[in-house]
Amino acid sequence: MKSDAMLRSDIVAEINFDPAISVNATDIGVIVKDGVVTLSGHPASHAEKHAIERAVQRVKGVKALAVEMSVRLPAGSERTDADIAKTAENVLEWNVLVPDDAIHPIVESGWITLNGRVEWEFQRRAAEVAVRNLLGVKGVTNLVEVKGRFTPADVEQKISEALHRQADREARHIEVIVNGAQVTLRGTVRSWAERRAAQGAAWSAPGVAMVVNNLLIEA
Repeated sequence: MKSDAMLRSDIVAEINFDPAISVNATDIGVIVKDGVVTLSGHPASHAEKHAIERAVQRVKGVKALAVEMSVRLPAGSERTDADIAKTAENVLEWNVLVPDDAIHPIVESGWITLNGRVEWEFQRRAAEVAVRNLLGVKGVTNLVEVKGRFTPADVEQKISEALHRQADREARHIEVIVNGAQVTLRGTVRSWAERRAAQGAAWSAPGVAMVVNNLLIEA
C-alpha cells in the first residue's frame, strides 16, 4: 500500500501531466491523510476544477476526495449572468443529446443551476457537460430529474448483466438493491474507474431515476 507521501507525489504528477489543466500542481493544495485527499486552491474555470478532480480520482490508492477549491476567474473572463444564461440556452438547444425545451438554466453570480426533466441519465449528464466549459462559469448544480417511461421490473437483472460485462472481476463483490426507480450499490471495488463503471452500468438500465453509490474502494 502506498504511503500518503507517495500518493501525494503521484497526484501532483497526474495533475501536471493532464493537458486540460493549465494551473501548476504547486498552486493547488494537496493534502493526503490515510488515502483521503483534500484539494484547495483557485482554478481559473469550472472546467479546470472538474479536470483536477478527475485527475485525482484516476490515481490508484485514492480512497476519498474532499474538494475545497473555488473558481477564481482571471481578468477579462468575467461575463454577466445574462450573457452566460443566453449562451447556456443556446448550447442546450444545439446539443443533439438534450431534448428540446426539457432543461432550463438559471444563472446567479456565474453559477448555473439546471432544472427540468428528462427520460435518461445520459441526457442529464449531456446537459451538464454542455454548460460546464462555458466562459465565465464558476460552477454547475444539476437538479434535472430523470423520469423514465419504463417499469423497471427487470432493472436488477440488467444491471447485474452489465456489471459482469464491464467489471467482471468485481461484479461478485457488488450488491444491487432496487427500490422502485432507485438503485443502491453496495460492496467494494479496487479503483475509482471500477466504481464509475458500476455506477454507469446502473444508470444505463431503463427506468432508473437515481443511483446511490455506496461502493467503497479497497486499499
